[in-house]
Amino acid sequence: MNVFVTVTDAHGAPIANLQKENFVLKEDGKEQKIAIFSKESALPLSIVLGVDTSLSTRKDLPLELISARKFAHAIVRPQDGLSVYKFSEIVSEVVPFTSDLKRIDAGIDRPHNGAATALYDAVYLGSHALGRRQGRKVMVVITDGGDTMSQVDYKEALRAAQEAEAIIYSIIIVPIEADAGRDTGGEHALIQISSDTGGKYYYATSSAQLDDAFRQISDELRTQYLLAYYPSQRYSNSDFRRLHVDLNKPPAGGPFQSHYRAGYYTHKNTF
Repeated sequence: MNVFVTVTDAHGAPIANLQKENFVLKEDGKEQKIAIFSKESALPLSIVLGVDTSLSTRKDLPLELISARKFAHAIVRPQDGLSVYKFSEIVSEVVPFTSDLKRIDAGIDRPHNGAATALYDAVYLGSHALGRRQGRKVMVVITDGGDTMSQVDYKEALRAAQEAEAIIYSIIIVPIEADAGRDTGGEHALIQISSDTGGKYYYATSSAQLDDAFRQISDELRTQYLLAYYPSQRYSNSDFRRLHVDLNKPPAGGPFQSHYRAGYYTHKNTF
């Protein structure tokens, strides 16, 4: 069983140079022996970049796409693959997994506007695509957080991400922070999905904040740890096994926070 962990300091900066002895891994409260430990910046990376192109994001979309292109150029290496999904009332894969930056740029620039938002469908379908990939699997979603017409619900989207072992990063666009009429249901759901999969969420109200969110995601993906173990005897009949990672004798400069997936399912649903 693979568990990818990112450790950050009080300012959110990732911590490098930790060793196997610094981690304590538990499954359902039982400590597990870490069989494989590595710093996983070299492992191939599969990224689904999901861009909300619904009516509510239209004003900010050009800035989002510029930041997305910068992110792709900063993170994608020859061994990696990035796929571009755009979603409004439908979800479309506009670029399949590739490391070809020209194809990625062309897909990011391709118009795909619509009126409604199928956010959970985008997470579900992007996770399904990632589930067929090897190595580290990440989905970055850029959206204002609303969901108006998905075919699947929040629980189905979260389970799909967990079954795919996908790490979800959410960049939530807030055009007017004090907008009392803003629908925050999808926004709060995205925050929870990000937390439960070992990712993070970011708010962005400007192009500078967009760029900063993408930069932080890039930094984290370069500073991940892999903890792999063979699950010991299970004492619960639950289909979901809960994971917990503690830091043991961390270096000076704390407090530190570990980000990792909440657990895994022993039986996968069929898509």
